[in-house]
Amino acid sequence: MKLWAFLRLWSLMWHLGLPAVLVYLWRRGRKDPLYVRHLSERFGRHPSGLPGAVWVHAVSLGEMRSAVPLVRALLDRGERVVTTHFTPAGRREAERVFATEIAQGRLAAVWVPFETSWAYAGFFKTFRPKLGLVMEIEIWPRMIFAAKDAGVPLFMCNAQYPSDSMARDARFGLRPALMRGFAGAFVKSELQAQRFASVGVQNIAVTGELRFDQPIPAAQLAAAKALRPGLGPRRVIAFASVTEAEEGLFIAAAREILSVRTPPLVILIPRAPERFDAVARMLADKGVLFDRRSTRFSRKFVQQSRSPIDVLLGDSLGEMYFYLAMADRVVVGGGFQPKGSHNIIEPLALQRPVIVGPNIQTIEYPAAEAIAAGVCRQTTAERLVQDVLTWPDPDPETIRTFMAAHAGATRRTLAALEPLLSNSDFRARGTS
Repeated sequence: MKLWAFLRLWSLMWHLGLPAVLVYLWRRGRKDPLYVRHLSERFGRHPSGLPGAVWVHAVSLGEMRSAVPLVRALLDRGERVVTTHFTPAGRREAERVFATEIAQGRLAAVWVPFETSWAYAGFFKTFRPKLGLVMEIEIWPRMIFAAKDAGVPLFMCNAQYPSDSMARDARFGLRPALMRGFAGAFVKSELQAQRFASVGVQNIAVTGELRFDQPIPAAQLAAAKALRPGLGPRRVIAFASVTEAEEGLFIAAAREILSVRTPPLVILIPRAPERFDAVARMLADKGVLFDRRSTRFSRKFVQQSRSPIDVLLGDSLGEMYFYLAMADRVVVGGGFQPKGSHNIIEPLALQRPVIVGPNIQTIEYPAAEAIAAGVCRQTTAERLVQDVLTWPDPDPETIRTFMAAHAGATRRTLAALEPLLSNSDFRARGTS
């Protein structure tokens, strides 16, 4: 009864709040016009569909990148795929990576419908997906129950249940009730399986972390190798995925690092593009000798300036591997503020040692395992500079061994999906 009442209230809030949501999209669209393009898709209206496709919901860039290996495997299996997104970053990544498949009519990248029953009804009528996969732990009530009403099995995929979320849910038990509405979950570790099972989620399979299988863009590695000499012979420290709340901390740390006798060069990479200019102003106000990626290198990674610098501001999107490949070690942001750390797998994939902050609940797997293996160092704001300067580099072979031990999530997820993908009832319903 409590869940039923919540769903009614949730539906009412969305219907009353739609004008505010549209205003929000319009405002975001002033900076990024893609927010307001294809607006009819958000209402469940599509000119054409891909009946029988596998539906993959990847809300934004990070989720889409983690989904890429699995989507590629599904396409190689002969499946058609529809991906849904809320942000332009996620949609652009799908359109960039799968441009050929989109042109061939094998994949469609569209906006996720608004949280209303009628918007989802239009989406399901057009695409008639055989099943749905929600990347990470996106919990959208209307999505869950609209899928159930449409007879579409919906699974959490690459899922984790962070310890802080469990603590909140112990006080407010609504989210576990929503998670029980999924048809099942493909989770990152045995610990995660135990957590989901403890709140009543059924049909759980431990498949691992898909990010271990992400392709590495060779062009970015080649550009980094060619351009690294232009930064000088100094050791390079990257502060990656820096959140707004951490900018002051990391700029102060960079200034302290730069004060040592043989200072390294620092690459500072804000997580949000709207913070690029603000961080540039902060560096200038502190008197830091810096340059921006956008002015130092052309769009095609051609050196435009050889002036000496102490900090390179990474003011570009989709080039994380370029920055990481130029670094000798990486501090991953997010963990020095309460919301939790960002992905450590990308630097480890390049055999770069990683330092994280105290709040790693968002990446509990594989951070705990990486720390235990000695390829990741957990520190505090007070010890950050000391650890950056003095933590001994782990053997690159140790990092390679760690990465190899945790790869294979795509294969395991596909194996778990195989009975559903081969089910004749799903195939008939998808193409009827």
